[in-house]
Amino acid sequence: MDPLGAPSQFVDVQTLASWDEPAGSGDGDVVDSRLEDDSFSNQQWSFPSPFPHREDINRKIVLFKGDIALLNCTAVVNTTNETLTDKNPVSDSIHRHAGPELGEELLKMKGCRTGEAKMTEGFNLAARHIIHTVGPKYKAKYRTAAESSLYSCYRSVMQIAKEQAMASVGFCVVSTAKRGYPLQDATHIALRTVRRFLETHGESIEMVVFAVTAAEEAVYRKLMPLYYPRSEAEEQASLPLIPADIGNSEGEPVVPERQIRIAEKPGTLEDGSELWDSLDSDLGLVGTHAFARMEGDVDKQRRLILQGQMSEAALQKQHQRNYNRWLGRARAEDLSDIAALKALYQTGVDMCGRTVMVVVGRNIPVTLIDMEKALLYFIHVMDHITVKEYVIVYFHTLTAEHNHLDSDFLKKLYDVVDAKFKRNLKAFYFVHPTFRSKVSTWFFTTFSVSGMKDKVHHLESLQHLFTCIQPEQIDIPPFVLEYDARVSVHQTP
Repeated sequence: MDPLGAPSQFVDVQTLASWDEPAGSGDGDVVDSRLEDDSFSNQQWSFPSPFPHREDINRKIVLFKGDIALLNCTAVVNTTNETLTDKNPVSDSIHRHAGPELGEELLKMKGCRTGEAKMTEGFNLAARHIIHTVGPKYKAKYRTAAESSLYSCYRSVMQIAKEQAMASVGFCVVSTAKRGYPLQDATHIALRTVRRFLETHGESIEMVVFAVTAAEEAVYRKLMPLYYPRSEAEEQASLPLIPADIGNSEGEPVVPERQIRIAEKPGTLEDGSELWDSLDSDLGLVGTHAFARMEGDVDKQRRLILQGQMSEAALQKQHQRNYNRWLGRARAEDLSDIAALKALYQTGVDMCGRTVMVVVGRNIPVTLIDMEKALLYFIHVMDHITVKEYVIVYFHTLTAEHNHLDSDFLKKLYDVVDAKFKRNLKAFYFVHPTFRSKVSTWFFTTFSVSGMKDKVHHLESLQHLFTCIQPEQIDIPPFVLEYDARVSVHQTP
C-alpha cells in the first residue's frame, strides 16, 4: 500500500483508451500525410487489405506513452540480453520497481536465447508476471535473420500469454537502441505479429498494451493504422502504404528467393556440411519430387540406412531436416479449409498443468479432404505446443467409417513429426471408444509405433475424463455432451 493513502503510482490498464475509437479522434495522433491525401483516401483499391478493419481486435489494443513497469497488466515484457542482465531504460525501471528478488531469480536461470522468452513472477510490480525476451543485434547484412528473431520474440511472448491464460500483456519496444534495430522496421514486425496472433489464437487475450516513449510513440501512431485500421476508409487509405513483405499467415518473415535452393552440383558438399546445416532452416516450400527432396546422395543414404551403417546421430539429423521442410510448408501454405473443420484445437490444462489438445473425430471427413494438408495443419498447430509436456483428448464419439484415419496415415504422421512431439506427449485419452477402435489401437501401438501403448487410455465416459482434466478446463463439443448424457442414463442401474 502507498504510504499515508497517497495515490498509487501504478497505472490501471482498464482506464486506458483502446485503439478502436474512430480514426482522427485520438489526441495528438501522428498520421502519415498520405492518409490525409484525398487521392489516397478516396481511392477504392481492387484488392482486399491483408489487415481489414476489425473492431473486435482494435478494442484489445492500447497505445500507452509511459513506463511499462507501472502497468498492472497480467504480464509486462522486459527486453534484455542473452544473460538476462541487460542494462537499458526498460530493464532498469522493471528491476527498480520489482525489487532485488527479480535479480536473484534471474541469476538462477541459465540465460535465454535470442528470439526466445522466459517468465518470472512480477515481485513488487503491479503486474503478476514478467516475460523476459532477447531481441536480436541488428546488422544490415544479416537483416533476414534479425527479422526472424524479432518476430520470434513477439510470437513467443504471445504464446506464453495464451498458454498461461493471461488476460492482458504489456509490450515494451523489444530490441533496445544499443542493439541497433531500426525503430520503424521493428515496429512493423511488432504490430503485424501481434495482429496475426490475435486473429488466430487471441480469443482469451483481452488486452495488449504497447508501452512506448515519446520518441517511439510518433512511429507507432504512424504505423498502427496500417495494421489496425479504425474504419473502412482508413483501411482503404492504408493499403498503398503497407509494406510488400508482410510475412506469412502468422506474420513470420518470408523471403521468396530463399524458399528454394538448388546447389550447382547436388550431393558434392560432404566437406561443407556446415553450409547445408545453415541453409536447412531456410528451406521453405520445396517440391515433393525426388530431385527437390535431394539431400546429399540420397541413394547412398538409403543404402547405408538399409545396411545399418548410418550412425544414430546422422539418422536424427536427417529426420530433423525432413521435419523442418514439412514445417516450412505448413507455415507457408493456406490451410484455412482444414482449420475451418475445427477438428483440432487447444483448450485448458490437465490436473498436472499440462496443455490439453482436443481432436474431434467426427469433424474429420477423411474421404473429402486433402490428407496431406491435414498433416501440414497438425504440424502447424502442434509445433509450438509440443515444446512442453502436453496431452491429447480424442473424441471418437459418433464417428462413422469416413471419419476413421487409416493406419498408413497415422504411421506417416508418427514418422514425420519431430522427436519433441513423442517425448512431450504424456497421455492420449481415447474417449467413447468402440470395440473395433480398441482392437485397432492395440495393433497400431503394438506393431507400428513404439513408446505409445502405455500413453493411450480408453475412457468410456466423460466422468472418467474429468478425473484427469477438470470440466472447466476443456471445451467439449455439444454433441459429445449429449451423447455422453444419453449413454450414462442407459447405463444407470
